Amino acid sequence: MNSFTDNFTINGITLTAQPICRQNEVLTPDALEFIGQLHRATADRRQELMQARHARRNQISSGQDPRFLPQTEAIRNDPSWRVAPPAPGLEDRRVEITGPVDKKMTINALNSGAKVWLADMEDSSTPTWRNVIQGQLNLTDALERRIDFTTPEGKEYKLKSAEDLPTIVVRPRGWHLPEKHMLIDGKPIAGGIVDFGLFFFHNARRLLAQGKGPYFYLPKIENHLEARLWNDIFVLAQDLLGIPQGTIRATVLIETITAAFEMEEILYELRDHASGLNAGRWDYIFSLIKNFRTRGPRFVLPDRGQVTMTQPFMRAYTEQLVRACHRRGAMAIGGMAAAVPNRKDEAANTASFEKVRADKTREANDGFDGSWVAHPDLVPVCRSVFDEVLGDRPNQLDRSREDVTPDDRALIDIASTEGTITESGVRLNIEVGIRYIESWLRGNGAVAIHNLMEDAATAEISRSQLWQWIHSHAIVENGDIITREWVEDLLDEEFARLERFDGDRFADARAIFEEVTLAEEFPTFLTIPAYARFLTEAREEATEEELVAA
Repeated sequence: MNSFTDNFTINGITLTAQPICRQNEVLTPDALEFIGQLHRATADRRQELMQARHARRNQISSGQDPRFLPQTEAIRNDPSWRVAPPAPGLEDRRVEITGPVDKKMTINALNSGAKVWLADMEDSSTPTWRNVIQGQLNLTDALERRIDFTTPEGKEYKLKSAEDLPTIVVRPRGWHLPEKHMLIDGKPIAGGIVDFGLFFFHNARRLLAQGKGPYFYLPKIENHLEARLWNDIFVLAQDLLGIPQGTIRATVLIETITAAFEMEEILYELRDHASGLNAGRWDYIFSLIKNFRTRGPRFVLPDRGQVTMTQPFMRAYTEQLVRACHRRGAMAIGGMAAAVPNRKDEAANTASFEKVRADKTREANDGFDGSWVAHPDLVPVCRSVFDEVLGDRPNQLDRSREDVTPDDRALIDIASTEGTITESGVRLNIEVGIRYIESWLRGNGAVAIHNLMEDAATAEISRSQLWQWIHSHAIVENGDIITREWVEDLLDEEFARLERFDGDRFADARAIFEEVTLAEEFPTFLTIPAYARFLTEAREEATEEELVAA
């Protein structure tokens, strides 16, 4: 390498990013060879599956409702098969905390008292090169108990005793996101393979020595064939490292509307590696809007704050998920409580905590084995609810939900949704969308707005609702029709209200928000044009320490 802006290649993988401190600990020649083997074995099939996604989305938007698959009916009707039993560290999942893999969150999550930490490399993380590599370093440092963090103000963060630490479950990026700083034959490797492969290569044996294992959350899966691809990657990865088959365990997020019609099939494809399904509520709502965006008033939802888990189509989704899981011996994990406590407003906190408690009580009573929170202060709230229902039992796998009848029509019964569209709801979507993208562009994929933790999924709901409302000529509660021109006027007003600061990215954020909200054609994910903006700018500036280390 002649300079720090030259590309260089190791074992067939070309690295195009500015080097950062300690990246050689992650991007070892053997690790890169391992990543290359996973990529070459699966790249063509991944592309075929991505094309199939678009084809199916077009079918749905053109009027073809999804249904349970007739070709997999035998799998659903066969009562004999079950997934692998709970792996060490995953027997009790009554409260899981989720967040990005920066140092502060890593330490706070592992000190939170939760049973599981979802170490998120996806929706709450911006995939800058620094975040991708530093996240891997933070995970290994945490497992080696050598991670600490001191704020500029002098506040120190350190890990508690080992027996108190949650089980780590890593969420890699979804199949649609590339890692454009790592190329094979001039083409980017899938971000999910990079995230999974580096963590597995460096930590699988370390985790086994600690009495647990390499565990993962799989995002954005749309059908059982995508689950099959992940299963094939698991088999290959375990073979390449000489690790026993079935060591890996995966929990699949049912966060796309199409996956909801194939929950048992997804568990079947991953059955030797499956540990459960999660009700990824925010992305699920986004996926429904995306797929039915052009289908008229029948599929138009009210303000996002009114799309609660008690709406009929959301109840059908969660109850059928619990049934599918417990029928096959898999854990059912509930959705995220996104509240961020405001320690300066006790009244607001009390009301927020009561809403969280009610939400978790519904989940526990429905048979869920655990649930998610976004903030450490919510861990005791969630835990107390599940303690009351579970008692000394680690889970509710013994509770059948055969009283629930699988009903594919109920999953898309949007017409019975109660609620209205309001001007304040339109304005909130604009504000959240722009503020989230601005934070994302600065490398922060999780941001608190109005005491709620916003990530890519909630930002996707905000912009996709606006797109659908415009194109469906939706009506606000006062009788006005939502038009592109009206939304543009409100966008000007909301943008003018934003609090600016030195180094902010609001101008770029607005441009991206308009691109994904006001375009004639619906962009599939807002993170794709946002990620492309990184690649057209100058590389991230390295610190002097990093240049010396590199």
